[in-house]
Amino acid sequence: MPEAQRDIWSEWLLKRRFGGDAEHMKAAMNFLYPVRDKVLHNANLGENETLLDVGCGDGLIAFGAFEKSNSVKVVFSDISQDLLDHVQHIAQESDMTHRSQFIRTSADDLSAIADKSVDIVTTRSVLIYVENKFKAFNEFHRVLKETGRLSIFEPINKFRHPGPENSFAGYDVTPVVEITRKIRTVYEKIQNPISDPMLDFDERDLLTFAERAGFKEIHLELDVEIKPNQLADWDRFLRAAPNPKVPTLEEAMQEVLTSAEQQAFIGHVRPLVEAKRGMIYSALAYLWAVK
Repeated sequence: MPEAQRDIWSEWLLKRRFGGDAEHMKAAMNFLYPVRDKVLHNANLGENETLLDVGCGDGLIAFGAFEKSNSVKVVFSDISQDLLDHVQHIAQESDMTHRSQFIRTSADDLSAIADKSVDIVTTRSVLIYVENKFKAFNEFHRVLKETGRLSIFEPINKFRHPGPENSFAGYDVTPVVEITRKIRTVYEKIQNPISDPMLDFDERDLLTFAERAGFKEIHLELDVEIKPNQLADWDRFLRAAPNPKVPTLEEAMQEVLTSAEQQAFIGHVRPLVEAKRGMIYSALAYLWAVK
């Protein structure tokens, strides 16, 4: 498909994040369902309310709201028309179109949505792709009714970043550190480690943005984990793209490494992955607020 016609958001969300691995998809959803439930719990969903799901993606939060309320109306918004078509199809099959609205728009420009028109705004891993996060918070505040609620979930990718040079995705790559440096440059060319939206904020910034936007009651919970990676799988490690903007590890290696370098890197890292000798370092932020 020509680059101009590609929709990286739907391509990643529906396919590339799983690396073609059904078990990976199952593991990802097992992680995401509790996230969905916590975002909706923090939203304090009531009866006959309107929820705006910003960056709705595959509809995880939005369809979860339908499951929890027989009267909620949902505005699905996303920058991807392919994803909006995807969730609209699901809504049609679920007989939920009468309680749904679909709007193509970005998180930092919700001008298609009227002032004080929704009761709840939710996001899940959306602000990590938004350059002007403060503008997004202003938009959330603007579209909410008086005493409306905001409930968001965002990974804090800045946590432990940048890591040691001899570490890659939680694995010790000391013997192949020079080869690893070449792979790392592929990702850093696409996502600047200092200024990229995925890396330019932490949980304190989220609090600041919410307060400056005018929210009167703000809560934040940070969930930090450092633990062995027990879910590691080599094919998944090789073929699942970390986010919509970047290549898979396999694609990155093919781009910058010789055949001999690829063999050396795989020869060192694959046994570590298969022996589950990697580490996971994660920081996840839940913020909820009242206008």
